[in-house]
Parts: sequence; structure tokens; C-alpha cells
Amino acid sequence: MPCGDLQEPGPLQGRTEVTVCARAGVMLKTMTLQGFTGQQPAPGALDLPRSHQKLPFTSEAESEASMSEASSEDLVPPLEADEAPDRDEGEAAKKKKKSKGLANMFSVFTKGRKKKSQPSSAETEGDSESQSGPAGRLPTVEELKADLEHGRLEAAGPLLALERELQAAMAAGGMSEEELLRRQSKVEALYVLLRDQVLGLLRRPLEAAPERLRQALAVLAEQEREDRAAAAAGPGPSALAATRPRRWLQLWRRGVAQAAEERLGQRPAAAAEGRTEAERAFLHMGRTMKEDLEAVVERLKPLFPAEFAVVAAYAESYHEHFAAQLADLAQFELSERDTYVLLVWVQNLYPNDVINSPKLAGELQGVGLGSLLSPKQIRLLEATFLSNQVASVKELTARALELESQRWTQDVAPQRLDGRCHSELAIDIIQIISQGQAKAESITLDLGAQMKHLLLVELAVFLNSYQRAFDEFLERSKQLRNYRANVIANINNCLSFRMFVDQKWQTPQDLPSHLLSPLDELRSHGVDTLLQSLFGALKGVARHPAPLLSQPLFKRFTQTRWAAPAQTLEEIISVVGERLPEFSELQDCFREELMEVVHLHLVKEYIVRLSKRRLVLKTAEQQQQLAGHILANAELIQRFCTQNGSPATWLHRALPMLAEIIRLQDPSAIKIEVATCAAWYPDFSKGHLSAILAIKGNLTNSESRGIRSILDIHTGAREPSKSLFSLVKVG
Repeated sequence: MPCGDLQEPGPLQGRTEVTVCARAGVMLKTMTLQGFTGQQPAPGALDLPRSHQKLPFTSEAESEASMSEASSEDLVPPLEADEAPDRDEGEAAKKKKKSKGLANMFSVFTKGRKKKSQPSSAETEGDSESQSGPAGRLPTVEELKADLEHGRLEAAGPLLALERELQAAMAAGGMSEEELLRRQSKVEALYVLLRDQVLGLLRRPLEAAPERLRQALAVLAEQEREDRAAAAAGPGPSALAATRPRRWLQLWRRGVAQAAEERLGQRPAAAAEGRTEAERAFLHMGRTMKEDLEAVVERLKPLFPAEFAVVAAYAESYHEHFAAQLADLAQFELSERDTYVLLVWVQNLYPNDVINSPKLAGELQGVGLGSLLSPKQIRLLEATFLSNQVASVKELTARALELESQRWTQDVAPQRLDGRCHSELAIDIIQIISQGQAKAESITLDLGAQMKHLLLVELAVFLNSYQRAFDEFLERSKQLRNYRANVIANINNCLSFRMFVDQKWQTPQDLPSHLLSPLDELRSHGVDTLLQSLFGALKGVARHPAPLLSQPLFKRFTQTRWAAPAQTLEEIISVVGERLPEFSELQDCFREELMEVVHLHLVKEYIVRLSKRRLVLKTAEQQQQLAGHILANAELIQRFCTQNGSPATWLHRALPMLAEIIRLQDPSAIKIEVATCAAWYPDFSKGHLSAILAIKGNLTNSESRGIRSILDIHTGAREPSKSLFSLVKVG
């Protein structure tokens, strides 16, 4: 016989087989526990839906007819004394005693029965009279029917006893098959009423009084034990129709599944604006499942027998329906937002906030619900999500750069923040990329790692586009009033980008240099642009009352044959000092970098003047005097640049070493100093050395060649070298 199908025998008043395992699902209607933030509790209470389909073993009319035809004596074998009145008294007495023994056997179920309180005292009084009867008499079918219709589950005991007595009567023989089946129909009709009462209470378990619910569960447990006992005994020859297993526990579990379907399938309440329909559905199902399962744990688990596994039954049913809904949705082409929300629920919110929530984690640990979607579906959705995010980041960053470029060309002044020129571009780009990374990590950390790599590539692409747009602006917009301010704002942007990459993303050591090389170019081009006017002023003609001194500032060194180098350098320093406030709106780190460029420029131009071969000093005294001027000038340059923030300490030795080469007279000592200079400045070449030695008019050609040969020996650089002498062109 298939699971859940109970068949009535044909001879019972011509009735055909019916199925009693119809659905009796449990519906959650009034659970109000708080679930997910921002949502109102879902209305309803745990409720088994009232199906329009009847669940009776017989039809309602047939049940009424069957139970109105006989009392409980109909279930007892007829007295043989009534069939043979001519037998002697002793024989009749024995027969009578035998039949009374079967009836007395049921009397224990009618003694001391507790009655539930009823809606009215008159009804209670009438019911009390229907239950009372002469000692030793079983309740009649009408009495049991009345008890069950009034919800008295105590009638389950006498009904079970009647079922067993009927089986005993069949085993004892003496009753026709037709009579046995007729009386069995009475029992089964009563079981239909009992089943409806029990499952009816379980339809609304939270509305039932705890004691009342315990009674229904006790009846259900007793019927389950009887089913197991019947299954263990196995089928045998019987005149009675097979009515077990009744499988009421399966009916209850099917009711739970139906409850889950109806609860999760309810239309979500109106939510906050901006949520998609799918998002509202996910939120409704997740919140409802969490609240309902918490109610099951807190209020039903203490009442249900452990073998019913009530928490697992509800959890599995809710999980199966939730998973089915999501699997169906995943088959369609989802929007970018719905794809993300679906993955968040499947990979994060459902396993962490629902299944492993504080009230449910311990209860569901051994249930093994698994994921809402298959691994294949999850991989497809993740691939779609990553593609969507990369496309979105590409579009948003391109749009942000376009808007920023428009502000430059429209001569819009940048904002000022803490006395610095400020651009929102870096903030916008960092926010776009950070949000893409955060969305991926909100699904899983592994997906976040995949997204990180993709976003780094997109950031590199953006920075290259940024550099090209900035270079174009530098070339075409020099005449704009806010040109310099916008250049400074974009240089300052480089700091935000570098901090974002270095600190927030913790990229591998070799990656930032490659990734940020466009920023280095942008910053360098910007600084060079800002210094063009300053360096142009230093190369221009200085105003001076004396015609001889009305020369370009650095050229004055050679034009005056180094007659007054201190005065010339002081004028140069004065010009630089007057222009430095123009760079005050740079971030400190970039102002220091700019001062290093100024420092380098001053030292380089000074060396250029020394290398012009226009000054030849033949005496040691003249050479020592020039060396003294060079040392004094080097000290002035170093002090001025350092005070204004130059970090270029690597430049401090250059001019003093050249001064020492000029001052020394012993070729061997000069060789040592040349070797030292080459160690500090690897780009110090023979050409540069020859230009300096040309000042020493007292050296022979042989001595000069010997000194230059020292550069053929590799001395090794003391530190990572920067360009200095390679910037000085010598003939």
C-alpha cells in the first residue's frame, strides 16, 4: 500500500477506497518576532491551513449514518444465550458471563475521565450526562462522537480500546465478516473525527493552550506507536480491512511543508522605496523564516516529543521552499542589483544571519540544510556579478574623469581645503572602487579577492587615462586664469591615490610602482609646469644699474669671471624666495618634492657655470680663493633649500667636492678626491672632470691624464644614484 494511502474495504456499505493522507499543512500566521532590520514583523500565527478537501475515512453523511445505527455493544460479540433460549440456565449463565467480560474490559476507559471546559454550563451538563453511565458499560458510539465533536481528546483512549477489542473479537471468531466490517466502519468513522481534531489543533499550535497541545501530541505519538507495532507484526489473514499504518505523523509533516510554502509565498509588505521586487521577496522570506523558526524553538519545541524533531521539520520545509524560489529566480536574466542581492542572501545573509543566528545556530547545527543554490548556479551568478561590477566601475570612473576635465577646460577654480587646492576626483574614484570591493566582500571573502585583482587592473587603466587627460590640459590651457590652481589640485590628488593603494589595499611590494607610474608622471609634469616660470626668471635678464651686471643671473658668474659670486648667488636666492609662496597650496610632501627640484636646479646650474672652461687659474692661491667662494656658495644654497623643506641631502657633497678638486695641488690627493666624488655621484664622467681640471692652469697634460684615468676604475656607488652630472652638458 503506498505511503499515506489508507483503503477502506469494499463491503463497508458499498464504499470505495479513500485516501486519508490528504494535506493538512501548517501555516504560519501570527509570528511577530523581530527579524531583519528595517522591516516590520510579518503578521500571522503558526496555522495549519484549513483545506477545502475532506480528510475523512468515510463521507460525513456516511459517518453520521454509521454511528447512529449502533452503540458500543455493537462492537461486542452477540450473546449466545439470546440465540438459544432453550438451553439450561448454567449454560446460559456461562455465555452471559463471557459476553459481559468483553464489555467490562472497556469500562476502564469510561471511569474517571476528565472533561474539558465547554462554552456553556448547559452544554457541559449535557455532555457530563452523556459520559456517565452504569458502571462497567462502554461509552456508546454516539457518546464518543459527541466527545470528539466537542474536542475531548480523552476519547482517544476508549477509541483505541474499541479498535483493539474489535481485533480481539475477530481473533476469537463467532462473528460474521459482514458484522465485523460494519462495526469496523464505526471505529474508522470515529478515527476520522479524532484525526481532524488532532490535526486541527496542530494547524494553529501557537493559539492552542499548552495542555491542549500536549494532549493532541500525545494522541499523535500514540498513533505513531500503533503504526510501528502494526508494521512490526506484519500483515496476516484477517476479515478486517487494513487500516494501519495511518501515518498521521506524515500528514503533520506535509502540513508543515504546506505552511512553509504559504508563509513564504505571501506577498511581501510594502517596503522602503528603492528596493526591487526580488529584493523585497528575499527580505520577506528570510525574515519570515527566521522569525517563524525562532517561534518554533521557543514555543513549540518544549511541547513536542523529541522524536517528532519539530525544529528540523519546520527548518527543512522552509529551506526547501526558499531554495526552490531562488532556484526558479536564478533561471531568469537578473538585473545587476538583483544578482548582487541574490548572492548576498545565498552566500552571506542566509547562512550567517538566519541559520547561524544566536537563537537558531545550536538548534540547526545537525540539520544539514546546505546552500540555497547549487554550486554551479552560484559560480554562474558570481561570474555575472564580477562582470557587472567591472563594467560599472569602468563606466563610473570614465564619467567622473570626463566631468573633472570639463571643469578644468571651463576654468572652474578648484576648492580650497585646509589651505590646499582640492579636487573631488580622487575621492570619487576611490569611492567607486571601494564600493565595488566592499560589495564583493559582502558576499564572500574569496569573491572579494577575485574582485580586488580585477579592480586593480581597472584602476591602472583609469590612471593612464587620467595622466593623458592631464597632459592634454597642461598643453592646451596655459592661458586660463585658474590654470596653476588646477595643476596644484591635480598634483595633490596623487597623494590620495597613493595612500589608497599603499594603505587600504595592501598590494604586493612590486605592484604599486607599476600601478602608480602614471601618477608619478602626472606629478612630475605638474611640478615641472609650476617651475617653468621660476626657472625662466632665473635665466632671464636681471635688472641692475650697472650695465655689466644686467646679465642673466647664472651667466653673471662667468661674465664677471667669478669676481663676486656671493652677490650673484644672493640675488638668485632672493628671486627664488619671492616665488615660493606660489606653491604654498601644495600638500607638504609635494612642496618638499618641488623644493628638491629647485635645489637640484641651483646646484646643476652652478656646476654648468664652473664647466664652461672660460676660467683658467694658474696659481695655487687663485685656485684656493675660488674653492673658498664655491664652499661659501654651497653652504648658502644648502641652508636656503633645507630651510624651505628640501630633503635633497644627497646634493650637499657635490659642490664641496668640486671645490676640493680645485683647491688640491698634489695629483695623488686629487685622484683620491675624484674617486670619492665618483663614488657619490656615479654619473660624474671624464668630461665633467676635464672641465673642472681646465680651471687648474698649473697641471700638465700628463698629470691631467693620470687624474682622469682614475675614473676607469669602478669605485661603486655608495647609495642608489640620482641624476646630477648627467644633467650637465659639457663640450
